[in-house]
Amino acid sequence: MTEPVIRAQSLSKIVRSGDAPLTILDGVSFEVGAGSTVAIVGPSGSGKTTLLGLLAGLDRPTTGEVWLGDTALNGLSEDARAALRRRWLGFVFQSFQLLPALTALENVMLPLELAGADDAVPRAREWLARVGLSARLTHYPKQLSGGEQQRVAIARAFSGEPRVLMADEPTGNLDEATGLEVADVMFRLNRERGTTLLLVTHDTHIASRCVRRIALEGGKLIGDQVGTGS
Repeated sequence: MTEPVIRAQSLSKIVRSGDAPLTILDGVSFEVGAGSTVAIVGPSGSGKTTLLGLLAGLDRPTTGEVWLGDTALNGLSEDARAALRRRWLGFVFQSFQLLPALTALENVMLPLELAGADDAVPRAREWLARVGLSARLTHYPKQLSGGEQQRVAIARAFSGEPRVLMADEPTGNLDEATGLEVADVMFRLNRERGTTLLLVTHDTHIASRCVRRIALEGGKLIGDQVGTGS
């Protein structure tokens, strides 16, 4: 494996459920190498989304540790973790998470402007062109199809040149054909940019395209399979 960009060591997450503790994750450990494609799979309630949130530093584990590169997240303040996310991570969600009052171009520009980029407009235009939306720059989310909205979300996620793209069910709200098109965009950009892809998915086709598949069940890691991907 190449130098890991993410390391999870003995991650557990326990919450209160009434009077009893509920274990969502139980002692999960693995590493992810730079540039790899990894699918996190398992039945509903197996802890996939919780794991993604811990890896992103959006939540803290009950026990265990996460590293992004050589930086451990547990010892960081909320502001420091947010700054690390901005430098390292891009996100794509099932529900797109576009701002309805902003055009496609403005949605992609926003995180660049918040990061202080002085070339937000040309970079946003470039990334929308990369996902095939040059003709939709001034369209608002409600004027775009679901597939087009997800392409905007992908352009926004990649525009900051993240080392890792995390996607939570990125095709879950799309029909099969559109989902395949969106997946093609993500895997093409992975090849072109070398960005690590970490995908939570129920889609067996997308999972099969990843070089590695990490399987969870009942909060435990039950499988870690390496294949050829595509």
